[in-house]
Amino acid sequence: NIAYGKPDATHEEVVKAAQAAYADHFIRTLPKGYQMEISEEADNISQGEKQLLTIARAMLANAPMLILDEATSSVDTRTEALIQLAMDKLMKGRTSFIIAHRLSTIRNADLILVMNDGSVVEQGTHKQLLSQNGFYASLYNSQFVR
Repeated sequence: NIAYGKPDATHEEVVKAAQAAYADHFIRTLPKGYQMEISEEADNISQGEKQLLTIARAMLANAPMLILDEATSSVDTRTEALIQLAMDKLMKGRTSFIIAHRLSTIRNADLILVMNDGSVVEQGTHKQLLSQNGFYASLYNSQFVR
């Protein structure tokens, strides 16, 4: 599954990509490890594990541009942290577009475009947007400030 975008990848390359994506540990716990077939619906692994495999696949493919859509949706807090670490590695040196409702996913972005009702209403870095006390700050505070 990880070699989907690079079918000629060696086993070593696949393992390195999985390690970089923090997926190696859970893969090794699967009944057939790296040889386990993931079903079409991928109902034999968790949502977070699916996301980590997707990140490993992207790392192996080494594309210059990425589009990640809701990479941390439907995952627990621990897995979200792993996905965030893996995404930070994956995005280094690449143009990346991240679509996210969980704002923790985009905190480190160079530029955040904030949309509301189909229009861009704010843009800036995480710090800039928080300091503006606008729509982004309101969303962020509703998710993180208690």
